[in-house]
Amino acid sequence: MKRLMISKLLLVLGLFLFIGNTSVAQNKYIGAAKCKMCHNKAEKGEQYNKWLAGPHANALKSLKGDDASNPKCLKCHSTAASVDASLIMTLKKDEGVSCESCHGPGSAYKSMSVMKNKEMSISKGLVVPDEKVCKKCHNEESPNYKGFNYEEYAAKIAHPNPSK
Repeated sequence: MKRLMISKLLLVLGLFLFIGNTSVAQNKYIGAAKCKMCHNKAEKGEQYNKWLAGPHANALKSLKGDDASNPKCLKCHSTAASVDASLIMTLKKDEGVSCESCHGPGSAYKSMSVMKNKEMSISKGLVVPDEKVCKKCHNEESPNYKGFNYEEYAAKIAHPNPSK
């Protein structure tokens, strides 16, 4: 009898831990303002300002007329419009294509203690974008697609961290 109770208790505990871990496992979108706190310093290369002046931050503004509310367009022109609303913490729709479209939702890797270690950042959800990430939007599905040369376009939006 005691063994059966212990088995049931362990089963319930295991289920609790499993369910708890699966709900916590999904990182949340924190928005570019949170990234700005660290990524707009001169020693970091003012990465936020480079994003802000570039095409991704202004992607939503490029939509005109009915396209500005068309989900088919918004999925690539606004990070907030393209993700599950339950995963949004402080991300705003008008940010356009925010940092997290390319680098993944930042709630788990945003802290300085994590960001100092690339491997740890990646283990917490940081995405190091590659051509595949870009082609989620830059593809033949876009009505304005004129081809996509990854190396050329990646160079145009590059925002390296000079301290690395």
